[in-house]
Amino acid sequence: MPIPVLLVAALAAGAVLFIVFALTTSAPVDPVQARLTQLGSMQAKNLEELELQAPFVERTLRPLAKRLSGSVSRVTSSSFSERTEKRLALAGNPGDMRVADWLGIKAIGTIVGAILFFLLFVVVGVLGFPFLIGVLLSGVGALFGYTVPEFWLGGRVRKRQHAILLMIPDALDLLTISVRAGLGFDSALGKVVEKLPGPLSDEFRRALAEVRVGKQRREALRDIVARTEVAPLTNFIGAIIQAEQLGVSISKVLQVQSEQLRIERRQRAEEQAAKAPIKMLFPLVGCIFPSLFIVILGPAIILIMINLNV
Repeated sequence: MPIPVLLVAALAAGAVLFIVFALTTSAPVDPVQARLTQLGSMQAKNLEELELQAPFVERTLRPLAKRLSGSVSRVTSSSFSERTEKRLALAGNPGDMRVADWLGIKAIGTIVGAILFFLLFVVVGVLGFPFLIGVLLSGVGALFGYTVPEFWLGGRVRKRQHAILLMIPDALDLLTISVRAGLGFDSALGKVVEKLPGPLSDEFRRALAEVRVGKQRREALRDIVARTEVAPLTNFIGAIIQAEQLGVSISKVLQVQSEQLRIERRQRAEEQAAKAPIKMLFPLVGCIFPSLFIVILGPAIILIMINLNV
């Protein structure tokens, strides 16, 4: 393989790894705790050393993304910004990203995709396309780089919703036990946040913080529905809000919801068990059966060929 092709392939792999590293390494942290940690461990003597103490991604990719997002946001509509903000909220705001940061990342992906495809099909000429076709393929690369972050974000949304779905029955059981033991609903939510870490506990923690600063409980719970869009959680929060409005005992509502969620979890398990034979059919036909045919029929075919030659 020619050296330029290997060089361009290495550059493409490095660019993809850089984007994936930038998207996955920035974990959401408490801003107050991060500031206190920074002040407690600050050893810089001047502004340059203070800036160098920041992570590499914070010093390079995020400023570039902010500059690019300014120009991109001028051509984006308000509906697109609202939809992007909702999807980021559904994904849990990974890396504490906002709409401007996300637009900057998509702009960087577009530029990187266009450059990589231009190098591959125009400069190196991997498949021998004419120059005009190579330029058109560079546009395809730009579109590819623009859409790749959307696939990543969609995967984060589905993963978070699945984690919340699996966590709901255990959280509701603990909530029911805490309320029946004499705790108030807010204190029981605090116990869930303390004992069961995960995306659902993060949402409950945020709702409790909003209630402490003066927001109504029902409004804080409704905001959880908008940030998760998980059907069992939506039903549970709707039942809690309705019980609060009608004056029904919350412990009875929690008990009914807990039993219903156990039934739904068992039904989901039975559904997955019913799908297992169909999913096992493809590896059986594609991998195991050919091996068995080779082992069983191979010697017979060899003997038949020997006898025919004789």
